[in-house]
Amino acid sequence: MRIRQHVNPLGLHYEQFKGVRPRFEAGRPIEVEIGCAEAQFLFERAVQDPSRTYVGLEIRDELVDHVNRLAAERGAPVHAVFCQAQLHIDEIFGGTKVDRVYVNFPDPWFKRRHHSRRMVDATLAEGIARILRAGGELFVQTDVWDIALDALVAFEPRFDNVAGEWTFWKQGNPYGVRSWREQNAEETGLTIWRLMYRAR
Repeated sequence: MRIRQHVNPLGLHYEQFKGVRPRFEAGRPIEVEIGCAEAQFLFERAVQDPSRTYVGLEIRDELVDHVNRLAAERGAPVHAVFCQAQLHIDEIFGGTKVDRVYVNFPDPWFKRRHHSRRMVDATLAEGIARILRAGGELFVQTDVWDIALDALVAFEPRFDNVAGEWTFWKQGNPYGVRSWREQNAEETGLTIWRLMYRAR
């Protein structure tokens, strides 16, 4: 399958929500990965704890189709949703509260003229704050220093930092599963900056 590595999230094509909203069962905890790609992280979480619902938000529609086919084949409680997360998070969850949100290795968009395309910003932080239940966890990982700083600026004013104010989480990934990008970063010796927050 040929997958686009990057798409411009500011394109007009992504302004209107065209995805399929998942069905949520009352009382069943929900975990969300924003920018799930092939959803390796969520599939592994589903093996660990199949009693939860796992939702991946992804802007590349071919990956969404791929993830949902795999989930159906495996009988896994994983659902990918085609969307632009900064714009559509409220429409997807419609007042439903989630227990945990992951932001794993978002695209860095290194060129200065492309910085406006970065996913981690105040708009995303506000959207996450609206859907995350009180006491729910927000976990962020990146191997790009600039994105780590973006995350601190976006999330610090809106969530409680478990490691202490303006402090990175230094206890590693506590969930026992890894995305492809995390595996690659660890195997090649890249520094990973992590943040652990709780919703107020």
